[in-house]
Amino acid sequence: MGKEKAGFLTPKAIANRIKAKGLQKLRWFCQMCQKQCRDENGFKCHTMSESHQRQLLLFAENPDNYIDEFSKDFEDGYCELLKRRFGTRRVHCNIVYQEYIADREHVHMNATQWETLTEFVKWLGREGKCVVDETEKGWFVQYIDRDPETIKKMEQVKMKEKMDMDDEEKTAKFIQKQIERASASQSDKSSKEPEYTELQRDDEDSKVTLSLSGMNKKKEESAIKPTLGNALAKLKIEAKKEETSAASSSSKKESKPGIAGQKRKSALDEIMEFEEKKKEKVNRKDYWLHEGIVVKVITKKLGEKYYKKKAVIKEVQDLYRAIIKMIDTGDKIRVDQNHLETVIPAQGKLVKIVNGAYRGQVAVLDSVNEKKFSCTVIINSGPLKGRAIDGVQYEDLSKLEQQNS
Repeated sequence: MGKEKAGFLTPKAIANRIKAKGLQKLRWFCQMCQKQCRDENGFKCHTMSESHQRQLLLFAENPDNYIDEFSKDFEDGYCELLKRRFGTRRVHCNIVYQEYIADREHVHMNATQWETLTEFVKWLGREGKCVVDETEKGWFVQYIDRDPETIKKMEQVKMKEKMDMDDEEKTAKFIQKQIERASASQSDKSSKEPEYTELQRDDEDSKVTLSLSGMNKKKEESAIKPTLGNALAKLKIEAKKEETSAASSSSKKESKPGIAGQKRKSALDEIMEFEEKKKEKVNRKDYWLHEGIVVKVITKKLGEKYYKKKAVIKEVQDLYRAIIKMIDTGDKIRVDQNHLETVIPAQGKLVKIVNGAYRGQVAVLDSVNEKKFSCTVIINSGPLKGRAIDGVQYEDLSKLEQQNS
């Protein structure tokens, strides 16, 4: 009888499965046949097989095509692992390579156009796909993410930072103007004050005389006061004192330092102004789309029939895109907010504030300032109902859908 085959749970069968599962030596792998041999004898037997000879004949017909294909697969696998596993962090190239070859089905480097990992890393740097640099510890790579969605998010972040910087610059300029006005008013006041100089005598023999008329006048008044006995004289003296006190108080008010022509704000006004600035900073976003508002299409990419036409936002998707319904045709289109603009209705119509301190509030359009490109609105609902908001920019409010029906 023939020798029985080893069972599934025998030590030899388990050892064979472990050897088949693990990585073998690279020199005993045939990329054309995708065959991994365990030792030199097995690889020699494989090279003498008929199937391997057929693959070599195919390779001999167009070797460059096969090498380019293997190189492309190796590059895609390496870069995909670098992007997914490490992102845009700087990492040693060999760490990525060791994780890449851990996959048993990977494309081996000896089948590509690069002989060593160093040559491959240098090629990535020349092609601009990665940032590479050499140190004492070896070559390091950093993936350059060129995905359109990533680039768009980075642009949006930069745009938001630019808007924040613009607001800070405006605030700084306003504070600088206030400082300049205050310094100018103080300089004007100081110019009006008398200048005091040292006492200079032309003649050393001349005498210095002091007038004591004021003191004599006070003595006379004090001497007169006890002699006034009637009530009429007392009333005259009291009226005179009141006139002098009123004149002195008015002169003190005029001499107070401050900016001419400006009314001093009360504590309540300052608190309200601070709270409004705080709300503006919190509610000012780089996206403004809201459901139920009327907008205008400002791009020609959707076709001439939609250009400059009005639509209603039916659904907002991922903050920056929305599904709109054209008012004229009823067509539904998915567009980006950069291809839309707000619509200003007639006075007395309802609008929605889409950005800024009062974001999301429904209001009534009171007036339009065409020179400053802003509007004055009156809040129509909520705890702020009836409050007038001045200086709302055109792009911060839009017409509501119900006004179009």
